[in-house]
Amino acid sequence: MTSKQRAYLKGLAMTMEPIFQIGKSSLTPENTAAVAEALEARELIKISVLQNCMDDPKEIAAVLAERTRSQVVQVIGKKIVLYKEGKDNKKKIFLP
Repeated sequence: MTSKQRAYLKGLAMTMEPIFQIGKSSLTPENTAAVAEALEARELIKISVLQNCMDDPKEIAAVLAERTRSQVVQVIGKKIVLYKEGKDNKKKIFLP
């Protein structure tokens, strides 16, 4: 992913609300499966890491990206943005 594409995705993610929250149980197989399913449907998702989660958000983002075969767009504070190119052209985000 180029820096121009990353910047474009960051701009899209700015207006999004987080659709997942990761709490004190950190990453569970159920969380990972739900994130993978959401990435298939939306391509770009935002995840919030709650205060009671003791793991580092950057580590969580890296593990999630690896398990879901997606890319980390950004991690700011306790917010994670992931992107995975979709197969359906109708809902596809076209990168510059």
